[in-house]
Amino acid sequence: MIRVRTLGRILIPTVLPCLIGASLLADDDFVSRVQPVLENHCYDCHADGMSKGNVAFDEFGSHADRLARADLWEKVLKNLRAEIMPPARKARPTPEEQSVIEEWIKRDVFQIDPDNPDPGRVTLRRLNRVEYQNTIRDLMGIEFRAYEEFPPDDTGYGFDNIGDVLNVSTLLLEKYMDAAETIVTRAVPTVSRVVAEQSASGNEFRSDDGSINARRISFYQPATVSRSFKAEVEGDYTLSLNSRVRGAFDFDPGRMKLTIRLNDEPLVEEEHKWQDGRSIDHEFTRRLPAGEHVVTLNLEPLVPEEEKKTSVEFELQNVVFRGPLAREHWVHPPNYDRFFTREEPPEDADGRREYAGDVLRRFTTLAFRRPVDERTIGKLTAIAEGEYLQPDKSFEYGVGRAMVAVLASPRFLFRTEDVQQPASGGGHPFVDEHALASRLSYFLWATMPDGELIALADGGELRTNLESQVLRMLNDRRAGEFVENFVGQWLHVRDIEGISINERSVLARDAGTDGEMERVRARFRELRDIPDEDLTDELREELTEIRAAFRARFRGPSVELDGALRRAMRRETEMVFEHVLREDRNIIELIDSDYTFLNERLARHYGIPDVEGDAMRRVSLPPDSPRGGVLTHGSVLVVTSNPTRTSPVKRGVFLLDQFLGTPAPPPPPDIPTLEEAEEAFSVSGHEPTLREALERHRSDPLCSSCHQRMDPLGLALENFNALGMWRDEERKQPIEPAGKLITGEAFSDIRELKRILATDRRLDFQYCLTEKLLTYALGRGLENHDIQAVDEIVARLQEGEGRFSALLMGVIESVPFQKRRESGALAMTHSEEPGGNR
Repeated sequence: MIRVRTLGRILIPTVLPCLIGASLLADDDFVSRVQPVLENHCYDCHADGMSKGNVAFDEFGSHADRLARADLWEKVLKNLRAEIMPPARKARPTPEEQSVIEEWIKRDVFQIDPDNPDPGRVTLRRLNRVEYQNTIRDLMGIEFRAYEEFPPDDTGYGFDNIGDVLNVSTLLLEKYMDAAETIVTRAVPTVSRVVAEQSASGNEFRSDDGSINARRISFYQPATVSRSFKAEVEGDYTLSLNSRVRGAFDFDPGRMKLTIRLNDEPLVEEEHKWQDGRSIDHEFTRRLPAGEHVVTLNLEPLVPEEEKKTSVEFELQNVVFRGPLAREHWVHPPNYDRFFTREEPPEDADGRREYAGDVLRRFTTLAFRRPVDERTIGKLTAIAEGEYLQPDKSFEYGVGRAMVAVLASPRFLFRTEDVQQPASGGGHPFVDEHALASRLSYFLWATMPDGELIALADGGELRTNLESQVLRMLNDRRAGEFVENFVGQWLHVRDIEGISINERSVLARDAGTDGEMERVRARFRELRDIPDEDLTDELREELTEIRAAFRARFRGPSVELDGALRRAMRRETEMVFEHVLREDRNIIELIDSDYTFLNERLARHYGIPDVEGDAMRRVSLPPDSPRGGVLTHGSVLVVTSNPTRTSPVKRGVFLLDQFLGTPAPPPPPDIPTLEEAEEAFSVSGHEPTLREALERHRSDPLCSSCHQRMDPLGLALENFNALGMWRDEERKQPIEPAGKLITGEAFSDIRELKRILATDRRLDFQYCLTEKLLTYALGRGLENHDIQAVDEIVARLQEGEGRFSALLMGVIESVPFQKRRESGALAMTHSEEPGGNR
């Protein structure tokens, strides 16, 4: 081996001059091309003794120091593209000058090679709760409520599918083990044959006109309900009925006569009376011919309704029709064919072992989302054999025990990936086709790949059929998961059902009665806290008058933000996004459009006429409507409000972060609240609008710079209150939504602001949405080297007239989505496989 010193003597004379030469060339390029642009447009504020924002471009000790500040140059690039810098009052760089800066930052600072871009790191990603639940549904054929069984997932960069934050605690590992046991017990049959069974709930037993069902029937209501069951062949059948009496806590004299018939045969005639929770169960066995057989329940009241004191009801919980009972007519239990491929397991030991291996190979390949090595299958087969060879244990039971190990394996819980062999010319390799199938399915469906994706990956044909597969996946109902999860987190609308809004306070503020209402409340609390023995007659009378006046004047709010309205708001936003996605429309319609999706309740809330019914549907908006675009959706307006009022700051920050891609820095500590700013007006007795309170708040120099960016955006939405309703006044003063962006564009109201965002600031939105979607697709935060991918996607989006397909395919065909760094593959080792030494 060559000693280190010897290697140094060889390399230093030859390599060092090259490195020094390259550094000098890079420095010369900066001095000759980049520095003149900075001098012309940036040095007034950031050089020659000036260091606004603690940035001085002439204070670097060396070119290496300059290149080491990647964080600074990333901000320069973003602010330059967003036209935040230079400020609006200063001359802007020409497109050629801006291109010089951008290219230097990408090439020299970020070290981006456009011919071989770095696809970035890939963190081993655990399935989050949504992905786990959907994967279990598609793999096992049952619903498992991961939201109830597992703790909430952490979020990073605005999403809950980020690998870096999807940690695994000891508690979660225990829950995964318990879940594997529960899921297999529920989903995997333990026998090959059972008596055929048909079941029905009480809701399915109905009267002839459909007006009554047996879910609940009052003892005081005569009723006849029925349902038919089909006997496939002649034979013996069992009919089981499970029902109960539901009564109020207090005694009720109600009694009724229950008659149960099978076809024309009376099976039961009995009386029942009030007794809360009493079970009424019956089972009968009859020999029946093939064909339809009707089960009828008749309830006859025995006590007049006039004697009713509380309530007593009959509740039919379920009816089960089993048969034929003869063993030759038994069938596979539910879900059997999902896992097992033969009518019966083989009788001989070798045949059983081979069949168990086949079943587990098929299952594990689906669960691990890629082909499985024979060593793993051998271990799983040994687990199954060790179980089904025990006395009184079935073959199916043993296979199920091996499946528990699969569901508890890291290779199921984590998305493992391999790469293809790199091309002879070098460069970063593509992920293999099975990894690509998983990336696609979890991106667009939040679940495992289906049979078609797997078949294409097995044949090495997925990449060549990528566009057609994406189109197929978008047309599948499972694409609703992409809409719900991405939109719900990007726009925060999945939070709407948990947001606390005080409707009475919001409407009182709009009407200008909130101050008086609070004064009345304060006086009421003051009187209420006086000991009863200290209350004078005058104080008692005042307390009574306050109660009466409050009920009369401040009765319940006229608007209720209940569950149905919140769900309609969320669906409006999801349906607009889905419309743009499925119809391949311009993404700018997410900012401004002449339509939205409403039902009668939401349309009435918005003040839009001529919409009837509960169903959500597309509604064209009048030309002067302020609605249209997700910014004016009730969902967004509610989640960016405070419980008792709007929040221009929250709304402004939301717009900067989610639409313009230029988030404001976090506020410094000990910043006074807006309510404290309002108190300054109390001396004059004037109740300020939010605009007035914000003007006083940002008079503090510490607050001014950030508020100049976000306040105009938030105040433009002040015509919408915290309930998402339009208003022209706040506290009996007209709303003033006009403002000016930090980039210089002036607007008079939300309509003009949306037009500016959709035209002058269109590129900002394209960059921002691209970054959000790429982050969600990759499951990691973006880094400096990802700027090349973002730029290429945005260029593709512009060439594609802003259509969603250009954005989506740009993300899917990007280097970070298609490739990975050569080192640090994420494939599990054998020791991490089921049965291995972990």
